[in-house]
Amino acid sequence: MVERRPLFTALSHVVLLLGVLIVAFPVYITFVASTHTAVEIVQAPMPLLPGDQLLHNYAAALTGSERGPGSGAPVARMMWVSLVSALVISIGKIAISLLSAFAIVYFRFPFKMLFFWSIFVTLMLPVEVRIFPTYQVVADLGMLNTYAGLTIPLIASATATFLFRQFFMTVPDELVEAARMDGAGPMRFFKDVLVPLSSTSIAALFVIQFIYGWNQYLWPLLVTTNEDMYPVVIGIKRMISGGDSAQQWNLVMATAMLAMVPPALVVMLMQKWFVKGLVDTEK
Repeated sequence: MVERRPLFTALSHVVLLLGVLIVAFPVYITFVASTHTAVEIVQAPMPLLPGDQLLHNYAAALTGSERGPGSGAPVARMMWVSLVSALVISIGKIAISLLSAFAIVYFRFPFKMLFFWSIFVTLMLPVEVRIFPTYQVVADLGMLNTYAGLTIPLIASATATFLFRQFFMTVPDELVEAARMDGAGPMRFFKDVLVPLSSTSIAALFVIQFIYGWNQYLWPLLVTTNEDMYPVVIGIKRMISGGDSAQQWNLVMATAMLAMVPPALVVMLMQKWFVKGLVDTEK
């Protein structure tokens, strides 16, 4: 029986509202700044209500029609680069992890556990640790300022491999035997049984990996020097150059707001699957 305590209920709601305000206020300020002119933003105090330049600022940011002291690359192009990179990274990580976990769990080959632990040990070697040799390889292969250079070094995931391996180990052996008796080969069993059973885990990992790929900063900062290949996170950094008075902060803030939209949409549209993949009792 759940005991009702009005005081604690009210207190919890107050704390929740305060948390929402603390998180949402910077986003609101960013939105307000994106609706004013650059001159109005640097005035003291800055306006706290939306202005009348919303459509103009967002159109100028998307098309790159107003160039400031920093980069003036169209934000639409930046968002396309970020979208392609995030999708390739997330889908590639899931595909590689599914196949590697499938091989580790269901196939017998020499040094199987050695290979698994070799994959697992790479958790201690993120891109930041191996960034110089990785950059050298990418540069030698001519993949600077390319989608391949942005995505391939980030496409493997030891975490996803480990999670899928743990899930596959919970699949009853009876399913394997039934599939074998029905004449299903390994890839048929993988496609028709394991992948559907893993759908909630795949959805949860897709959300996490999409946001991971969209928010990449350090690696794209190194491998992109051409404005046409800037992801939107790098584009925001490149737009800021010089003193505060020289910046078109209205366009920078509009770009920041646009950069929030795709990850937010992915989380909202896949929220049900994401939560189910994290808390499903079968996993």
